[in-house]
Amino acid sequence: MTSLTQINDTQVSIVNFKSIPVVTTAMLAEFYGTEPIRIQQNQHENKQRFIEGKHFFKIAGQELKDFVTSLKLVTNFPAISNKVRSLILWTERGAARHAKMLDTDQAWEVFEQLEDCYFVRKEILAKTHKSEREPLTNAVNLLVAKTKHLNYSDAYKLVHQRFNVDHIEDIPYDAIPVAVEYVHRLIALYSNSDKNRLSEDKLQNLHALATHMIWVREWWRTFGDSIRVISPTMAAAVHDHFKDGASIAWGFVDQRKKDDLKHAVQDYEWLLPYNQRRQYLAR
Repeated sequence: MTSLTQINDTQVSIVNFKSIPVVTTAMLAEFYGTEPIRIQQNQHENKQRFIEGKHFFKIAGQELKDFVTSLKLVTNFPAISNKVRSLILWTERGAARHAKMLDTDQAWEVFEQLEDCYFVRKEILAKTHKSEREPLTNAVNLLVAKTKHLNYSDAYKLVHQRFNVDHIEDIPYDAIPVAVEYVHRLIALYSNSDKNRLSEDKLQNLHALATHMIWVREWWRTFGDSIRVISPTMAAAVHDHFKDGASIAWGFVDQRKKDDLKHAVQDYEWLLPYNQRRQYLAR
């Protein structure tokens, strides 16, 4: 059964590769109101910004033939020429990067629709296989081995929080390289922490800094959509800093205060006057 969604008041079939929603260059160009050659030029001129397996998949040979065959089941999907030797399939991250490069109102407006209705469809995202997660599993093993601060449970909780999943197998296949990169950043961070023992004062400051980062992230969670309306480009530039910063910060929050902090930031009434907000926190 073909999955359908609505983009720009047009019914669109959702195309999947390895259970991941993707778009072709032609689809992306049509969505963003430009020509395919413009998408190709942006990729060619910014090769270092597009990582295969993260921003796009390049398929050829039998893999391409199998993919083209699968498209025959997709409603109203344009036929792909038999002369095509390879095909680029863009992931959500790739589509976001192109929207940023084009920087037009249409590109940003359509990307928000793609983000809400096309790429974010959990029912069609299959769980990853153990072999596909092996690089991430190895990275987590290395993290636990190299730090005295984390056990396996703590390490996986950080990964779950960063990618907003309950289980590691729920992380989409195209996000595995990003997850591995994130864990390696944690390894470097914790390794440096072990090498440079903090004084009690500095440790308290670190806990306080982590706590403030959690609050800032929650503020962004509440008001980020409003900022996107004012400036999608600005919002896109800072979103990952809030998200990644908070994910790392949870690892440095004082263990004794974690539960209280989680309850405090949950549904916090940011628009209340200062005195009422203090009363809210004192509950």
